[in-house]
Amino acid sequence: MENEILNKMQALVNEFESLKSLTLLGTKKALTMTDAALLTGLSKSYLYKCVCFKNIPYYKSTGGKYTYFDRDELNAWMLHQRFKTNDEIETEAANIAVFGKNRKLVKNV
Repeated sequence: MENEILNKMQALVNEFESLKSLTLLGTKKALTMTDAALLTGLSKSYLYKCVCFKNIPYYKSTGGKYTYFDRDELNAWMLHQRFKTNDEIETEAANIAVFGKNRKLVKNV
């Protein structure tokens, strides 16, 4: 019985620590590798690979030991390749068919 209570208490402490780190993450502008992995849902090893190949915007500390990310740049990087919806493609195709390719397209309302 006592072990069960201790296990439940430990689970609550762990949950509290997770909530605390997520709350702090929401207030930071400069993110560590761990923060960036938590924010993006990507593994730290994948983020290291992106840094190595310069596929992601990042910053290094003065000695070059630590890697940091700007929250806004990281969000922009995650959303940089948008795909059109079928409705947008159909509207664009209809505009091209009616007005030609070089005319200004009418937005779908």
